Amino acid sequence: MNARTRLLVVDDDASVRSLLRDYLENHGFGVSEAADGTQMRQEIERELPDAVLLDVRLPGEDGLVLARYLREHYELGILMVTASGDVIERVVGLEVGADDYIAKPFDLRELLARIRSVLRRVQARGPTAPARAAPGGQTQPPPGRLRFGRCEVDIAAHRMFEVGGAEVTITAMEFELVSAFLDSPNRVLTRDQLLMKSRNREWGPFDRSIDIRIGRLRRKVEPDPGGEPRVIRTVRNAGYMFVPTDPA
Repeated sequence: MNARTRLLVVDDDASVRSLLRDYLENHGFGVSEAADGTQMRQEIERELPDAVLLDVRLPGEDGLVLARYLREHYELGILMVTASGDVIERVVGLEVGADDYIAKPFDLRELLARIRSVLRRVQARGPTAPARAAPGGQTQPPPGRLRFGRCEVDIAAHRMFEVGGAEVTITAMEFELVSAFLDSPNRVLTRDQLLMKSRNREWGPFDRSIDIRIGRLRRKVEPDPGGEPRVIRTVRNAGYMFVPTDPA
């Protein structure tokens, strides 16, 4: 990464901020610091970073609240720092829009690798192309997008859009579920398989919270969100199956 790539470290521990600043600056990043949500906003107003390294446990507004704020207002990378072994914090962080997480205590080399991965994902998000009309009046996805129910998915940019329309907010885990379904159309995927294909690999094989995420995803992609699911179908006593639909 070049020196123009900006990172913002948000942590209430001054020694941690100093350590990370020294390490990351030695690897070519420009680094600013904040001890809480108020300072974070001040730093962002001064200069918008490319990514934020955000501790979950902060005084005042915690990192989860701040991650939601960042995702709603800015296009930047978010790497959450969570307590070791606290799966709930990681899950909630991904649900509110974080790109990735790392647990304390962490190895600085792993942190660097995760930051670079998040930055590559952010930099891949470029201008979006409009939908194209095919012969016969049917709308076809632009190059690089795949149809998923009433949406189109840009796999490279990790983004989802209404067909021919606006971007649809999608969490990191929802995107990984969509990717798993697109990789296996018309095939039943068990809850265990879906969990293994997602980043939440510490969850148990019988964790039923996957059903909640599927329900939220259905509301975004089903042609009739209040009706019988047609795109992500429930297969009784087995799991879920993605059924591609014809373009409208």
